Amino acid sequence: MTYILVPIYGPVEAREGEPEVDIELLASQVAPLVSAAVVAYGTAALTKAEDAAATETVKLGQRLLGKLLTRKSAAPGVSGAVTDLAAALEDSDFQAALRAQIKKALYEDAELADELADLLPEKARPAVTAAMGGSL
Repeated sequence: MTYILVPIYGPVEAREGEPEVDIELLASQVAPLVSAAVVAYGTAALTKAEDAAATETVKLGQRLLGKLLTRKSAAPGVSGAVTDLAAALEDSDFQAALRAQIKKALYEDAELADELADLLPEKARPAVTAAMGGSL
């Protein structure tokens, strides 16, 4: 018997205090956008407001970073990761460190996760995987 995993997307009841989004998916969507802001502005991305010349991706990254930095629990880790990445933009370890800090912040703050998901063009939805039996 062969099993095929089929992703099913749709509303999934979250437990009280848990975000209604897939944190792994959300972090994978947020981190590249924040990284784009860091690439464009370096450490100035930590304080730079809207810039008319910024692309939509960079502007979105700035808004996401701004939301992350408003949370006292997330700000130190995210800020440090942004500073490290700005010093070595091509270093995949620092990119991963920023993604890890974003993921940590999202797991710790369900409200923040929901707010960031709402800023994305298409809200990250929880994925449920169902196993279907049968032979190929």
